[in-house]
Amino acid sequence: MLSKLIVGAVAATTLMSGVAFAQSSTVNGAAGGAVTGAIVGGPVGAAVGGVAGAVVGTAIDPPPQKVITYVREAPAPSARVVVKEKVVVGQPLPETVVVTPIPDDPTYAYAVVNDERVIVEPSSRKVIQVIK
Repeated sequence: MLSKLIVGAVAATTLMSGVAFAQSSTVNGAAGGAVTGAIVGGPVGAAVGGVAGAVVGTAIDPPPQKVITYVREAPAPSARVVVKEKVVVGQPLPETVVVTPIPDDPTYAYAVVNDERVIVEPSSRKVIQVIK
């Protein structure tokens, strides 16, 4: 029992460090989550870990460079938008913030909030990246 726990902890630590460095795709997230879940919780853990890993993997996929360039160069709105909440990656923007779709890539949108340009996922309004 103790050896399984140690092996599981070592494997989880190894996988988590790999996922932290890779952070490149939904596939990596799903695979890492499934393996970690299988080690810790068996078949049910693999299923739950795979789904959770896919969600995390999707959340960390960076937008294409052409989207980032478009958001950097797009004109700022004439009215300044200020919200009390801090703009955080992974959190949705308030409904009061106007989100503008990216013309060449409708899977992304952007907004300028608190003088920061942010790339968001249009349907959920979730912040994907803050442009510095």
